[in-house]
Amino acid sequence: QLQLVESGGGLVQPGGSLRLSCVASELFSDSYTIGWFRQAPGKERKGLACINGRDAMIYYEESIKGHFTISRDNAKNTAFLQIDRLKPEDTAVYYCAASSVATSGRCPRGNEYNHWGRGTQVTVSS
Repeated sequence: QLQLVESGGGLVQPGGSLRLSCVASELFSDSYTIGWFRQAPGKERKGLACINGRDAMIYYEESIKGHFTISRDNAKNTAFLQIDRLKPEDTAVYYCAASSVATSGRCPRGNEYNHWGRGTQVTVSS
């Protein structure tokens, strides 16, 4: 069973940056798509971005383009989410997930992810 552990969250001032990491318990198969989600207090979980294992195609949710950067290093079993120009509304628990569902031109939907991490808290406040 693939296990995922997120890290890198914390308290940061508006305008700052964070790099979140998602480490897997075993080698990332190139059949896995890795996605990042977040859930703000009182809101539903929202997909942010994903990166395909086979061809490294990347998809971003429209509203976060230019604000977030997703990447992965299969050799280190790690995926990353770089968040720049943080704003208070970015405060949320951030999750990574892995999906073995093949998709074309889009990220897997939330229920198409097979494995989830427990999340890392990001708080943006002055």
